Amino acid sequence: MLFMSTAQEDLTGRARLRDAAIEGFAAHGFDESLRAIAARAGVSAGLVRHHFGSKEELRAECDATVLERYRIMKEDSINVPATRVFAQLPSSHEGGLLMVYILRSVQDGSAAGRTFIENMVAEAAAFTADAVARGLVVPSRDEAARARYMVQQSIGSMLVNLAMRPDVRLDDFPAVMEQYMAETMLPTLELYTEGVFTDSSYLDQYLSFRAANTNPPAGRAGEPLAR
Repeated sequence: MLFMSTAQEDLTGRARLRDAAIEGFAAHGFDESLRAIAARAGVSAGLVRHHFGSKEELRAECDATVLERYRIMKEDSINVPATRVFAQLPSSHEGGLLMVYILRSVQDGSAAGRTFIENMVAEAAAFTADAVARGLVVPSRDEAARARYMVQQSIGSMLVNLAMRPDVRLDDFPAVMEQYMAETMLPTLELYTEGVFTDSSYLDQYLSFRAANTNPPAGRAGEPLAR
């Protein structure tokens, strides 16, 4: 009975440390010390090595946990009817935390960051394919390329937004996402819904050019490609 109790306490302690590390990494970056993480979890620093062995192993578990939680959050959001989307716009602590953690991972160029992006691209491709089938989204000539572009634009936009606001406290996770959405939701929906150009001239010209240059030779910057 004592063994079972101790095992349960270890499990709880490990989870508390992992969640404290996720918050610490998101708020202050991946240089956050093990001592600071332990203090955030309300445990001794020695317990970090007891449960995880090293900071690298702790980071790996945090990455896996964030990826799984983001996947679940995304699946839940996809099933929310459009009529209820805007009632849920104020970001939750969890949603803001996950996005800030992902942005940190992308920014530091880690393998986890690349994994996050690839998973988001795959999810976007699946989501848009379903939306096209349901008549909610127009089809693309290249669904995979569109999904990748949308994810890269979204992540890039958030990274630039935060880089231009060094005064923003990243540990206030809901406020970070609320501020971002307040600035970008209208232009994003307007762009996706109504487009930008008044006719298809530029697209038509590009498609014609691409058809005539299936394998165009590479030229120097500023020089026209040979036909």
